[in-house]
Formats: sequence, structure tokens, C-alpha cells
Amino acid sequence: MAVIRDVMPAFDLFQPSSIADAMNLLEQYGLDAWVMAGGLDSFDWFKDRIKKPKVVVDLSGIEELKGVRASDNGIEIAALTTLTEIVNDPVVKEKYSLLAQAAESVASPQIRNQGTIGGNVSQDTRCWYYRAGWPCYRAGGNICYADTPVARNREHAILHADRCVAVNPSDAAPALIALDAKFVIQTSKGDRIVDAQDYFIGPDIDITRMHILHPGQLLTAIRIPTTWAGTQFYFEKVRDRNVWDFPLLNVASAMVVAGGVIERIRIAVNAAAARPLRLQAVEDAVVGKPPIAATGEMAGNVAVRGAVPLQFNAYKIPLMKNLVKRAIGGVEEATWTS
Repeated sequence: MAVIRDVMPAFDLFQPSSIADAMNLLEQYGLDAWVMAGGLDSFDWFKDRIKKPKVVVDLSGIEELKGVRASDNGIEIAALTTLTEIVNDPVVKEKYSLLAQAAESVASPQIRNQGTIGGNVSQDTRCWYYRAGWPCYRAGGNICYADTPVARNREHAILHADRCVAVNPSDAAPALIALDAKFVIQTSKGDRIVDAQDYFIGPDIDITRMHILHPGQLLTAIRIPTTWAGTQFYFEKVRDRNVWDFPLLNVASAMVVAGGVIERIRIAVNAAAARPLRLQAVEDAVVGKPPIAATGEMAGNVAVRGAVPLQFNAYKIPLMKNLVKRAIGGVEEATWTS
């Protein structure tokens, strides 16, 4: 009889029913605790036996962490709200369709039914060297296996690489940055509220993490103000397959046009670097200009300044240039040229 060896390491499972109970557990167990939302990323780590937490804190029983609610200045999305719920929410669809588009582009319907907005923005990188347990910089080693002459790095970074060239895989993140969302983080000292773009960090800040959460802290909600509600939105994701796959690159923008020119704009991309990037230089360059192909062409060139390709991902430079061009100048007028 065969012996089955591929089993998840044992851990203690806690299922709190309130944020307060969850925070008490996280404070008690510290670095030994693993926070689980929808479980999709968590179980990948567990079944591959790469992550071996002693304690798993399952948040799925906390009702206050679920749902889309009206707030004084927009909406608040609790962190355990599923991507499907966001896609189908009438207020999100009417006023913040950029986020609905981004959420609907994630993986497959089955995964969106289980995956949460908090999990999507907090997931770890999908670099296959790191996910396979290689002792790279991000895992505490002293080499980036993806940044070597023989590496396979087609999906990796072209901007802001600092030892690690892995990218952030979230589709929701650039949309939330474009919408000027605020992330609510529960700490032992109370709530901390940060801009969406400041929730994410690159390897220059901490090479072992992709977001600012420390042990004992919890992302509880995402607030989206009315500032960009109902404006002109654009979202596009490029991937190898139309379902399931993580982005090779994606772009999200919110734009206000008045008198034939761009009055204000926010634009962000992801999968170009270790963190989602708000393209503030692009924003500054296009304000006051008409949203036409020529403006988009100029913006695309600004967007890729400083980009450095690896051996197999030079295609990301013209791809990013054209995604930005399409977000500003329109799909019909843009052409896919390098």
C-alpha cells in the first residue's frame, strides 16, 4: 500500500467571530499566526509545504468583515467581501465600475466566489522560484534566481527592481489606487488609515513583504470616496489566457474631461514592479491636454522611462506603453506598436 507523504503540515486552527477576538489571537501568537481570508493563496502555500504556520486564524466567520456599505463620503468595502459580491454590487457598478471591471478580471468565477478583496490586495507574489521554495532574497536567501542569465523571467519586473524582480499580482490594486481608496488597518492602538498606493511596498523597503501589514495587524476595510465616482474609467488586463491567469500587465485610470481637455486624472499599473505603480508623472504630463491618441502616445513614453527589461520580458515595455496610451487616448485610436 502506497504511503501518502504530500500532506499539509499540522497547525492549530482558530475561527474567531469578531474583529476583537481575531486581534487578540494575532497579538497572542505573533509571528506564529497566519491570517486566512478566502484561503486561496493560503492553501497554495500550505499544500506545497512552503509555509508552515503553527496557528491559522480563519477570518471567514467574522460578519463585520463582509459587505459593501454606504459611508459619509462614498462606500466602505469590508475586507472579506468576495470579488463576486463586488462585481454584482449595484452601487459599485453604477459609480465605481472601474473596480467592478478589475474584480471581474480576476481568475475564474469559482475563484471570485471565494476570493476576497482583502486577500486580492494582500496576496504574495507569484514568482515561481519563490513559490517553489527556492532560497531567494524574498525568502531570506542571498540571490534572486529570476535575475540571472539562465532565469525564466518573462513575467517579472521592468521597473523599480531592487535585488528582487518579482511583481505584485493583484488586479484590484491599480483600480483602487486610481479611485483614491483608503485602506483601514486595525492595530493594537486602533485604526490606521493609509492611501491605497501606500499600502504596498517594494523590496527597497522590505524585501520579504509586499504590503505594510505587520504581525498583529489586520486589514479590515477599504473606503472609496466620491471624488472619482462616475468619472471616465478605463481598465485593461493582458494575460496569456482570458480566464484564470495573473496579469502580464494591467492598467486602471479615472479621468475627468472638461472643455475637451483632461482636467484631472489618476492612473496606475500593476505587474510592472514589486508594487502597483501610480503613474504621477503621466498624470502631470497629460493634464490640460486633449484625450487623444497623440496625448496617449506621449503618456506611454513617459510611463516607461527608466524601464529595464530582463532576458525574457522586454515585451513589457511596449505593452505598458500601449496600455497607458489606450487608457488616455482611447482603444480605437491607439495602435500596438513598439
